[in-house]
Amino acid sequence: MLTRLVHMLPPRVRAFLRRIPVLVWLYRWARRGHLTRDRNALLGLIVITAALAISAPASQTWFSPSAVVLTVLAGGLILRLRSLGVLLGVVAAALVYDAVAVGFHKVGPGVIATIVVTAVLAIVLARSRQQLGVKGLRGEQMLLELRDRLRRHGEMPSLPKGWDAKVVLLQAGGSSFGGDFVVSVCDGKTLEVALVDVSGKGVDAGTRALMLSGAFGGLLGSVEPGRFLPACNDYLHRQRWDEGFVTAVHLVIDLTTGEYVVESAGHPPAVQFDAGSGTWQVSTAKGIVLGVVAQMSTSPERGTLRRGDAMLLYTDGLVEAPGRDLDAGIDRLLGATERLVPNGFGEGAEELVAEMAASRDDDCALVLIWRK
Repeated sequence: MLTRLVHMLPPRVRAFLRRIPVLVWLYRWARRGHLTRDRNALLGLIVITAALAISAPASQTWFSPSAVVLTVLAGGLILRLRSLGVLLGVVAAALVYDAVAVGFHKVGPGVIATIVVTAVLAIVLARSRQQLGVKGLRGEQMLLELRDRLRRHGEMPSLPKGWDAKVVLLQAGGSSFGGDFVVSVCDGKTLEVALVDVSGKGVDAGTRALMLSGAFGGLLGSVEPGRFLPACNDYLHRQRWDEGFVTAVHLVIDLTTGEYVVESAGHPPAVQFDAGSGTWQVSTAKGIVLGVVAQMSTSPERGTLRRGDAMLLYTDGLVEAPGRDLDAGIDRLLGATERLVPNGFGEGAEELVAEMAASRDDDCALVLIWRK
């Protein structure tokens, strides 16, 4: 860009500029190496800062000395940390010039404090970008893309006629990231669903959940159903994490016969709704949390979902509360689900999760699968 601008100048002007050693050095410096864009951006911001400083004495209405705060903010978004330091030096020199030209009362403590605070924020932003190796707001865009990927993993695949499902994820504090996630796969004959709870909540657990959702999603459907949780356990052992534990519940349903197998790894028990008796039955499937022991084993439970039956999977954020027994929380959840039965399981699931999570500061997730 800088080269194009120079070539747009008349030949006589270019010849005159070549006689000025400082300008020649700046031109060569701006074009040198792989940091050309950063240098060009720095030169552009320096020019703008100088223009604002020179124009301030002429019209303080349009060119206030505090206007240089915009170049500081722009520098924090697009410059490397070292280049930002150069820009801040230029800004300081511009403020000194304005103070001398228009009077020290026009560049008072308020203006200086505003620019200093903005400079600190710009340095923090530039340092964070430099660590990530991204420019501008690309880091935030990457987080949004990762969030969308996690949400896509949580979407239930299309089910054949006679089956339906509902997935509700509610992250702590209204965050876009959390430690609860769902992975599922369906080939038209068999449905596999895994609901996973990573210890922690909100953004703190979100980074590990993002990584695990990809790993567990790749294992689901690629290994034998009976090997899914052991394979997840092996994966976690290879990571050698010290940040906490992971629980999961794995459900496999034959969509032709309705037969199912549910396995748990330290997760709250799944519950089945029996349309014949109109009651909820708590699963007896048990297992050790993932990543604790090298060789894990589970006690799966088998059963059959008939027409009108449903299977409910959930995380501890819906049922656990300080000072309360887990069984009491499960009873409260099942009591709240009673109103879903007359209106259909798909109605009110989101309101149910919001009601159960209203008094808790934890990630919550619910997966409801039913046979019509």
